[in-house]
Amino acid sequence: MLKNPVTLSIALALATASLGAGAAPAEPAANHASQTMNPFFQQSPLPYQYPQFDKVKDTDFAPAFDRGMAEQAREIQAIADSRKAPTFDNTILAMERSGQLLTRAAIAFGNLTSTNTNDALDKLDAEYSPKFAAHRDSIYLNAKLFARIKALYEKRASLGLDDQGVRLIERYYTDFVRAGANLTDAQKTRVKEINAEMATLTTQFSQNVLAEVNDSAVIVSDRAELAGLSDEQIAVLAKSAEEKGMPGKYRIALLNTTGQPLLPQLDNRALRERLHKASVARGSRGNAFDNRAIVARVAKLRAERAAIMGYSSYAAFGLAEETAKNPEAVNAMLAKLAPAAVANARKEGAVLQAMIDQEQKAKKQPTFALEPWDWAYYTEKVRKAQYDFDENQLKPYLELNNVLEKGIFHAVTELYGVTFKQRTDLPVYHEDVKVYEAFNADGSELALIIVDPFARSSKRGGAWMSSYVDQSELMGTKPVVAFHLNVTEPTEGKPALLTWDDVNTAFHEFGHVLHGMFSDVKYPYFSGTNVPRDFVEFPSQVNEMWSTWPSVLANYAVHWQTGEPMPKELLDKVLSAEKFNQGYTTTEYLGAALLDQRWHQVSADQLPDADGVMAYEAKALQDVGLDYAAVPPRYRTNYFSHIMGGYAAGYYAYIWSEVLDATTVEWIKNHGGLTRANGDRFRAKLLSRGGSKDALQLFRDFAEQEPDIQPLLERRGLTAEPETK
Repeated sequence: MLKNPVTLSIALALATASLGAGAAPAEPAANHASQTMNPFFQQSPLPYQYPQFDKVKDTDFAPAFDRGMAEQAREIQAIADSRKAPTFDNTILAMERSGQLLTRAAIAFGNLTSTNTNDALDKLDAEYSPKFAAHRDSIYLNAKLFARIKALYEKRASLGLDDQGVRLIERYYTDFVRAGANLTDAQKTRVKEINAEMATLTTQFSQNVLAEVNDSAVIVSDRAELAGLSDEQIAVLAKSAEEKGMPGKYRIALLNTTGQPLLPQLDNRALRERLHKASVARGSRGNAFDNRAIVARVAKLRAERAAIMGYSSYAAFGLAEETAKNPEAVNAMLAKLAPAAVANARKEGAVLQAMIDQEQKAKKQPTFALEPWDWAYYTEKVRKAQYDFDENQLKPYLELNNVLEKGIFHAVTELYGVTFKQRTDLPVYHEDVKVYEAFNADGSELALIIVDPFARSSKRGGAWMSSYVDQSELMGTKPVVAFHLNVTEPTEGKPALLTWDDVNTAFHEFGHVLHGMFSDVKYPYFSGTNVPRDFVEFPSQVNEMWSTWPSVLANYAVHWQTGEPMPKELLDKVLSAEKFNQGYTTTEYLGAALLDQRWHQVSADQLPDADGVMAYEAKALQDVGLDYAAVPPRYRTNYFSHIMGGYAAGYYAYIWSEVLDATTVEWIKNHGGLTRANGDRFRAKLLSRGGSKDALQLFRDFAEQEPDIQPLLERRGLTAEPETK
């Protein structure tokens, strides 16, 4: 999955691989012309089966969904009704090949609703989410189909299959059981009801989050309030306001996280407070986008469904198929981190408070207590005082195209021998989008990569990788993957200059791209990033190491005007400050991760109704010692899209994966760093294998050891004994 994965959209409502989701409607009555003109009705003729974005219309999706579900329903029923004894080919592979029309349409739709949505697409999303849930249930709860899968599962070791074939049978069997195939008829009926309701609610949640981001933008009338920002930044805010019909004003759009990117720069404390409070109030303002009732209802439905499946909580159900295996393992790992993280954050807060006191004394004004909206602002002051640099010194050396082509692409070429060429002959869904083709070291075709870097009101927040076409030997397909950022688009004639966090995020997300484009598996089910949630972030986090690798950084960190390289002394300051503010960073992350667990580790009767959501959140943080008011969680419940989507009970995955990452980085450094030998080994033993082998075994195959938390603690500066309050 992704650093900031999309919530349950139509594409993700489909099952893994080519399985779809739910009770198929009758095939629509459509005239022959509309059928032949619909670009989803046939496989795309473009290279790599790249989507025909120039031919896709909003009105194409509903007919494709209806026809696609009907086709797959017939395909699945034919498998279930077959009088021939079940075999790997006539049952498992037949299922892998099913639903191709539905998959094409749903994947394109899910990507477009994340990147360039509109009212028509949002309406379709809401309309079809429960239909897909029903379609999925009609497959997974088909008793005759499950009987065939179960028969193969019970004799899988004697079928003469290779390891990947045996694993595919095991995964299908497990998926069907976890979907409810072994339940009673009454239980299946209730599960279907729950799935349909949750599909509707989670779709509404994701639409509310995007709408609320736009609705909660902070409007500034007086330019003087924007002191601290550059003229270029102010021009961007003015342009945003003008585009929204507010000439002469300045519009600060919100990003998906609690913290907002302008907080480190804004001198005006009142405006910083407005911006922070607008951010944390999202989803709980009592307006049309209030998510409290949705959160409360979804949490209870998940707990109820887990109980039907025989689990004590949704977390117990969800984690059973992750590398963590159970909530106790997650709690134990988080418990090792939380006390030291909060202790370090409090130390950092004391330093910030001392600076506030000193500054206010110099102004002969009363001091004030450190608040969340002050943290980033005074952190930059402390960074400048302690390390003699601020983030704005870096940005002229971090131009977007250089970071991508001379940084990320350069590192990939050095490690794997892969080269890239821009394709201008393929259609795109937005003018900001570029397409690159990747080639192996021998010149053979490898993948297409869609690059979508800029923020816009029709695009969800965050950064993520997604797939349009999965690699599969069975289907004869090569990868088409997409790489999404939310960088502020510059004004005309100016370059897009990144923050250091933007750079790190870009390298991270391209790690997911590598996982997708290096996939070399037989079956769609195992392709690319189709791995456990708490493993999928591991390869992408490893790729972050190359952002500061000296030869890579020297290649891309050049001044956008002069071409001069970033001064060594500035680079040294960046590297020396890597552990700076890690108490805050870790604490805000752990706040969100532990909130996620608290929502999903209890039974339905322990969960609040809508009116109690915020109090439940506050108590959850207090109970685990993460109620340090100056450091709010990275996401509050009402805009925590991860846990309403694919990462429910799984937000811990980032830190869990970082244990694997930190161990792997140490291995790579100890074996020569940026070399083809290390890259080829990582590609062969891990990146290319997708989900075709046990995830932790893939890690062991590469690193030749068990995971070790110590490198992570040292990286984050969390080895000190925690202080008592």
